Amino acid sequence: MSREELERWNQRYGEAEYIFGTAPNAFLAAQAALLKPGQRALCVADGEGRNSVWLAEQGLEVVAFDFSPVALGKARRLAASRGVRVRYDLATVYDWPWPQAAFDVVAAIFVQFADPPMREFLFERMIAALKPGGLALVEGYTRAQLKYGTGGPKQVDQLYTEDLLRQAFGALDILQLTAYEAELDEGSRHRGMSAVIDLVARRSLK
Repeated sequence: MSREELERWNQRYGEAEYIFGTAPNAFLAAQAALLKPGQRALCVADGEGRNSVWLAEQGLEVVAFDFSPVALGKARRLAASRGVRVRYDLATVYDWPWPQAAFDVVAAIFVQFADPPMREFLFERMIAALKPGGLALVEGYTRAQLKYGTGGPKQVDQLYTEDLLRQAFGALDILQLTAYEAELDEGSRHRGMSAVIDLVARRSLK
């Protein structure tokens, strides 16, 4: 991550409001039936903490990281206000110390700052970080999002396709892979009709 990019995100997160809201991502919340109290979860590039806090409220032991200290400050305040504990690490995708077979759930929700090389690095380490039976939960924008302009990057190679995710997570059992259009209302940065794709995939027990 460049200094300019860090400064840009710090400025965005410096607004008083939670720019992506304080409620969990709708796709993540829809997976509640797959989660169990006591499981270990990782939230990748978690920003202001809406998803990590919600997972902790479900009784999971949660670790989250982000490269913006401003975002992590807001995440810690959100966790405290909701009475839950989350371990927040200040780190980039590249310098976070990825463990192997350590988590029951790894969530990557709208992490589309990642260019193709970073995305490959990230997805490979997410898969390796899953325990046998662990779940990868991914949501992002598809290329059709460019016609809406209601969030996400403008760079086509940072957007997802079904084939891209199927190939990236091919080592896992894909339980759900769905591209669709829906109205999002997740803070000021994700609002309006959007083209998204959801992935739920499980690491084999073997």
